[in-house]
Amino acid sequence: MTMEMPKILMCDVTNCAYNKNSECHAMAITVGGTHPICDTFLNVPKKGGVSDMIGGVGACKEDECKFNQLLECTAAGIKIGMHSDHADCKTFAAR
Repeated sequence: MTMEMPKILMCDVTNCAYNKNSECHAMAITVGGTHPICDTFLNVPKKGGVSDMIGGVGACKEDECKFNQLLECTAAGIKIGMHSDHADCKTFAAR
């Protein structure tokens, strides 16, 4: 089975260090835990990431998501948004 890392199509978490112009510039993020949280979210004033790269989903720990296959995300692409005081995968869909 050949898989490609799904890209982050949009991120509206403007206070994340990897966010610039609603794009994620982390090489890859990790999603999941107790719910579909973006574990890579980092709220610091310094911006980081790779400016000419759009981030992808490197790993997904959210077992209840229909896009999770063998801890990898199989969605065509994902969207990240704020939830309370942290970032969540808004593409999450229950099995």
